[in-house]
Amino acid sequence: MANKPKVVIIGGGFGGLQAAKALANGPVEVALIDRKNHHTFQPLLYQVATAVLSPGEIAQPIRRILHKYKNVEVVLGEAVGFDLEKNLVHLHDGSEIPFDYLIVAAGARHSYFGHDEWEQDAPGLKTIEDAVEIRRRVLLAFELAEREAYLTGVRKHLNFVVIGGGATGVEVAGAIAGIAREALARDFNLIDTRRALVQLFEGGDRILNAFSPDLSAKAKKDLEDLGVEVYLNSFVTEVEPDRVKVNDKWIAYDVAVWATGVAASPLGKQLGVETDRAGRVPVNNDLTIPGRENVFVIGDMASLKQADGKPVPGVAPAAMQMADNAAANILRDLKKEPRRDFEYNDKGSMATIGRNKAIVEIGRWKFNGFFAWCVWLFVHLISLIGFRNRLYVVSEWFWAYLTRERSARLITGDAAEMRETPKMIGTTKPAALPEPALKRKKTAR
Repeated sequence: MANKPKVVIIGGGFGGLQAAKALANGPVEVALIDRKNHHTFQPLLYQVATAVLSPGEIAQPIRRILHKYKNVEVVLGEAVGFDLEKNLVHLHDGSEIPFDYLIVAAGARHSYFGHDEWEQDAPGLKTIEDAVEIRRRVLLAFELAEREAYLTGVRKHLNFVVIGGGATGVEVAGAIAGIAREALARDFNLIDTRRALVQLFEGGDRILNAFSPDLSAKAKKDLEDLGVEVYLNSFVTEVEPDRVKVNDKWIAYDVAVWATGVAASPLGKQLGVETDRAGRVPVNNDLTIPGRENVFVIGDMASLKQADGKPVPGVAPAAMQMADNAAANILRDLKKEPRRDFEYNDKGSMATIGRNKAIVEIGRWKFNGFFAWCVWLFVHLISLIGFRNRLYVVSEWFWAYLTRERSARLITGDAAEMRETPKMIGTTKPAALPEPALKRKKTAR
């Protein structure tokens, strides 16, 4: 083992895991470094954020995923820099890990376009922690509105703002509308959750611009049928604790979710090459960085154009294909064979809007509605890692479909940590409620 070339992989996302698997049982020693001990299935994060699934149902320990590969070691740590002259990876605690080949697949984060302070008020959705925080804010908003109605008699109509009309923004907006109009409609006595407003702001002239214009239009109509207000050509230019500025107008909100803008991991800037505005690293056709034949960059961190001039998209299938190509080129080096350039195989795109509503585009094939929704469910289910995860997820989906319930409606923290701090129940008498509200039956809605 000591005489085998050492391949160090940074990141346990789709690209990093696929690279480790592609090199498993090969004539190399592999070390995969990640600052978290688990792999997250990011396409379903929005379902954690909207209380459909629990975090453990879309995550799996990296060590468990790779446990059967004896030449692969998992290292819990955060890479913070490199010494490419000495072939070393620097970790946050000062440790160093040597390599013969390096594959950097550290992924991306949401970008606030130079306004990182906005994240506190409008969190993005890239990690389990992000999803749990958004879930806390969404569910807490309804609880606080109910409490305000109990204490003061004032029935507040909630407003949820989603910034960005890509797949994540559309899925989050549709899911929040579903929570308000279905899952919670009978659980609150004093407020009508169905009157909650969900607004989606997109800076472009259509949502889901990665899809064809006709599918984008159908998705917009599906969202509006769910009760989401979609605003196009609407740029968010300011974010404050209780309001956002859209173009020149201020919009009040109770919960805001950031779903636009992507910035590659800052590790890209530690590789000693120029990066683009989003922090992505321009790579050669074999996915190496200029001047370093033993350093590969893949996934969301890589900037590479296809033969038709279009950039390779930052999606999971592209990252996994890049991982296979990089691993194969390393193995070709060891066999003294020529490397092969990366060629992206577009397997199509899909997005779900809500219950029974989705769009799918695979080459010339385009479809929407219930069948597209079933395809979306099937593809995401089989893509989950681990039989146990698939079993849990399909059971939760089946239960949610039959009952319209959400089984993961937990709010982390306690009353002392609430964003608003009106008087706690028990310290004051409830305000007298209007007569019609006192007589209204719970099932009237």
